[in-house]
Amino acid sequence: MDKRIALVTGASRGIGAAIATVLAQDGFDLWLNYRSNHEAAERVKNEIEQTNAQCRLLPFDVSDSEATLSVLDPLIEKETPYVLVNNAGFTRDMLMIWMNQNDWKDVLSVTLDGFFQVTRAVIKGMLTKRRGRIINIVSTSGQSGMAGQVNYSAAKAGLIGATKALAAEVAKRNVLVNAVSPGFIETEMIKDIPKEKVLPMIPMQRFGTPEEVAAAVRFLCSDQASYITGQIIAVNGGVYM
Repeated sequence: MDKRIALVTGASRGIGAAIATVLAQDGFDLWLNYRSNHEAAERVKNEIEQTNAQCRLLPFDVSDSEATLSVLDPLIEKETPYVLVNNAGFTRDMLMIWMNQNDWKDVLSVTLDGFFQVTRAVIKGMLTKRRGRIINIVSTSGQSGMAGQVNYSAAKAGLIGATKALAAEVAKRNVLVNAVSPGFIETEMIKDIPKEKVLPMIPMQRFGTPEEVAAAVRFLCSDQASYITGQIIAVNGGVYM
């Protein structure tokens, strides 16, 4: 069998970078998407190549349909990724009363439009080959709701629903679709969160690491997860059960 490819979006840092690195360690070649942080993407690429995996950098904005297709279509004509990890996303936190139209639309567009556009581009090849794994990175915020994150909670809750619906559509073709739902993870996204207020809410009394999230993704991409689809795997220290 040809060496398998994993496409990871939003992978120049944080959780996405950790996922790309562990999949390279497991023998995947990487298509590493990011929007604009070329320096960070090059660092991840160098780390991946130290594992003897190949890494192709794909700079494009997943919320831009034209940009997404212009990059992916020529590649997909020749090769189909075995794994797609939809990780791209960002927060723009504030109470809804102060949220404007762009604050709402931009967060939903990256998470939901990005999922739709990238997944639609690769899924035809997966269905034709009758194999594939799609893992969507969601959030505890999309399961429980979070004050100050109406836009982000809506986006991630929508992605959870899309995960389950798509899993039902494609299971008979051996394409497995699951989600991993991180809680409070040590990344840039939580740098402004007051730890002293949040830690008492977490039964394990600590934040998680990107590597702990990546471990769940690694499992879902493995042969050991061959009968798992439509599931939401929480990596949250018990903050939401």
